[in-house]
Amino acid sequence: MTLSRIPATIVTGFLGAGKTTLLRHVLEHSEGRHIAVIVNEFGSLGIDGETLKSCNIAGCTEDDIVELANGCLCCTVADDFLPAMQALINRPNPPHHIVIETSGLALPKPLIKAFNWPDVKNRLTVDGVITVVDAPAVVAGRFADNPEAVAQQQAADPSLDHDNPLAEVFEDQILAADLVILNKTSKLSEKNVQALKEQIQTQTPRSVKIVTTADGTLPTSVLLGLNAAAEDDLLARPSHHDAEDGAHEHDDFESHILHIPSITTPEELINQLKALSARHDILRIKGFLAVKDKPLRLALQGVGERFDYHYDTPWEPTIPQNGQLIIIGQKGLDIDTIRKALS
Repeated sequence: MTLSRIPATIVTGFLGAGKTTLLRHVLEHSEGRHIAVIVNEFGSLGIDGETLKSCNIAGCTEDDIVELANGCLCCTVADDFLPAMQALINRPNPPHHIVIETSGLALPKPLIKAFNWPDVKNRLTVDGVITVVDAPAVVAGRFADNPEAVAQQQAADPSLDHDNPLAEVFEDQILAADLVILNKTSKLSEKNVQALKEQIQTQTPRSVKIVTTADGTLPTSVLLGLNAAAEDDLLARPSHHDAEDGAHEHDDFESHILHIPSITTPEELINQLKALSARHDILRIKGFLAVKDKPLRLALQGVGERFDYHYDTPWEPTIPQNGQLIIIGQKGLDIDTIRKALS
């Protein structure tokens, strides 16, 4: 039955880990597969979905990119996720493989459970859960006050209630994984990479493959075809939210859209964003900017004080050249001060 079902890969990982880069690489190296993509963006501005739709990859059409921006997929399984999956597999020419890119705050387990719903169980299977890790961020303790202590406590007491919700999300993503990708490892020493591998291995209750990459790209043969059938293996994928049947709230997080007028040069704004991120404990900044006298828009991604930006696609003639940024942080973010600083 597994062989006759369409395989689906769930790509999860924390904010800015490199999921979209990985997904783009899969589309560029599909090896003859017809791949459809479901992108779940946290916030009402679909930056990642727009990035993929403008990728100009041969065989990748706009109809193959389905963006669900009505909230975290694991919270909207019945309303958004399952109907989107059914629409894909009911096409006259259904995809050979489906890749689901979750938002940075998503818990994978509710999505895995959804593959057991009667409407899709006989037609779909979870080929694998891939968790992408921003290795330098985790080594720096960005997602927990003390990552080493959290890992030790988690190994000793699986029912431990963590004070830091970011740590819970990160651990749930690791615990559900069939493959863990440590990304951006060129920025770390070999000793730090090895320590991070050992930390993750102590958190997983089963044998999970861990691979490293500098830029989020790996051969498609490593990523697809894991044949995990994860929906039949739920007990081996514990979650902090098992007692709640996978339900959770995002009251600890908030996101805001800021409209940014055209800028003269990116560097000054990037320096300002770095300072604001440090001062206000912003988790992530991402979006597009308009730079004067530049026909291409500037795509920007920032986690902490690390920012990446590049010119990607031309501005549409009918669209005003104004920038938009998503600011994601924990509850209580002083967005008025941030907005005023960037006005």
